[in-house]
Amino acid sequence: MSMILSYPLLITFSAYFGLLFVLGLIAYRQTQSLDDYILGGRKLGPTLVALSVGASDMSGWLLLGLPGAVYLSGLSEIWIGVGLVFGAYLNWRFIARSIRIYSERASNALTLPDYFEFRFNDQSRIVRSVSAVVILLFFTFYVASGLVGGALLFESSFSISYNNALLGGCFIIVSYTFIGGFLAVVWTDAVQAILILLALVTVPFLVLNLIGNSDGLVSNMESIKPGSTNLFSGISVIGFLSLIGWGLGYFGQPHILTRFMAAQNPDEMNIARRAGMSWMIIVLFGSVASGLAGIIFFAEDPLDNSETVFIALNQSLFNPWVAGIITAAILSAIMSTVDSQLLVSASVISEDFYRVFIRSDASQAELILVSRIAVICVACVALWIASDRNNSVLNLVSYAWAGFGAAFGPVIIFSLFVREMTSRSAVVSMFVGAFTVIAWSRLEGGIFDLYEIIPGFAAASFSIVLFSKLAPEENTELLNEFDDIRSEIDAT
Repeated sequence: MSMILSYPLLITFSAYFGLLFVLGLIAYRQTQSLDDYILGGRKLGPTLVALSVGASDMSGWLLLGLPGAVYLSGLSEIWIGVGLVFGAYLNWRFIARSIRIYSERASNALTLPDYFEFRFNDQSRIVRSVSAVVILLFFTFYVASGLVGGALLFESSFSISYNNALLGGCFIIVSYTFIGGFLAVVWTDAVQAILILLALVTVPFLVLNLIGNSDGLVSNMESIKPGSTNLFSGISVIGFLSLIGWGLGYFGQPHILTRFMAAQNPDEMNIARRAGMSWMIIVLFGSVASGLAGIIFFAEDPLDNSETVFIALNQSLFNPWVAGIITAAILSAIMSTVDSQLLVSASVISEDFYRVFIRSDASQAELILVSRIAVICVACVALWIASDRNNSVLNLVSYAWAGFGAAFGPVIIFSLFVREMTSRSAVVSMFVGAFTVIAWSRLEGGIFDLYEIIPGFAAASFSIVLFSKLAPEENTELLNEFDDIRSEIDAT
């Protein structure tokens, strides 16, 4: 890219970053306690919850990984989106309101480990410790995926080296998260969600407009990439189940669940669900359409890296000023997830390790400082993982998504709906789910080609059922407490 074209990009990026830092500073002024830094004081309205959930959920995968997969393999990759939509709806429908109410009743739990410890009355704090370790483990890989996506974007847009692009993107994301905490993350999420929506509606529409004749669209794609318009082209039963299985991950994602916990009014979750699902369906459709558009647009000059297809479309279709805005939208998708994950990781370190095991009498200011330092530490480890440019955004995301889905998903579901569940079954389930994902991902061939979240989720769920039957909860006070909170949740 020439220097002339870089100036509009630099100016639009600078304006965008300026907005993020302003939001971070405003949030900083409103952050007075650890509750504010981690959950924003539980003051989010339904629209803000919906946009923040969407933006923090989709990540750079939406604008890099999924369009790249569709560009490479065709329409058969759409089943990932179908699985995600189904899983997201069930999460909104059955988990969102429940976890919001239960977490507040759980001594105002700020983190998932907080909630687990209260739910099971775990005096040993083993549940808290195990869940905190799982969060730090898989979020490090998740954050790394975002940093890889950001590096690919900067490298492609500004013609700088991968390592310099990696460092620059990491610095930007860490800066406003460090300063503003949860409120900064949520406010920027809302801005980012709107930019993502506009980008994913605009790009495929413009490609179709340039083609001029949609009648021959299918035949053109088939001639360029045979099987690209076939929903089941090249997909085995295991492959199909693997794609659909992505939906299982929603129930265990800490950065999504914390958005539910931060809602101001649990009775407005229906409003948030409708807004969130509408946004999700539109952007997923746009993401798939962008990948298909790339098949036609780059037929004569195929891309070396399929995950840059959306970036390449943007640079080819728009004037530099519009391209700068769209590029900011791509960065938004990346940043909106990474900042959420950094914040959750930091909250685990400050709340679940530092306050619980090191300084129980730590002041709010001290805990906020520890959280900010933790943001930097987690980012540095993720930066090291991301330094290998051979890492795929989709592969890193799929691994972390599976880890959380299997380790936490069954525990979240059963803890909210099964009164006999015990702390022992929760710990065993987390361990079994995480171990299955780690071990399964390292095996290949036959049944082991199945996406690791499916065996992990199944094994973890079976563990809970088995242990709950063999040794059900007998603490009458805890059972009555569950019934009381469940009655509040079920009340309309």
